Amino acid sequence: MIGYVTLGVSDMEKAKAFYTDLLADLDARVLLDMDRIAFIGKNMKSPMLAVCRPYNGEPNHPGNGNMLALQPGSKAAVDAHYHKAIELGATCDGEPGQRIPDQFYGAYVKDPDGNKLAFFHFG
Repeated sequence: MIGYVTLGVSDMEKAKAFYTDLLADLDARVLLDMDRIAFIGKNMKSPMLAVCRPYNGEPNHPGNGNMLALQPGSKAAVDAHYHKAIELGATCDGEPGQRIPDQFYGAYVKDPDGNKLAFFHFG
C-alpha cells in the first residue's frame, strides 16, 4: 500500500549517503535521483524512501510526531541498524530494547536532519 515516504533534508548528498549506507544490507540503493529529490529502495515496485529539499525552498523541519519505522528482520538487525545509524551521524532517541514483552523490540534515532526513525521487530 505504501509507495514511498518523503523526508525533508538540508543536504541531499549527505542524506543519500546516510540512507544508502544505513540500508545497504536491506538491498536499498538510490533508484532515481532528480537533483531535488532522490528515491531509495530495492526497486521501483517496492516501498521506497525519498529524501528531498522542500519544494517551497524553505528550510526542512522534522515533523513533531512523524516517524519512519523500518523492519530489518530480527532483534539483532534492529541493534545493528541502530548502531550503524549512530556511527553515520544519527543521535539516540531510545536505545534498543524490548518495549512490549514478547511482542515489540525497538530502537529509535534521529537522522542528521532531525527526522525520527524507528527500527523494530515483532515477536
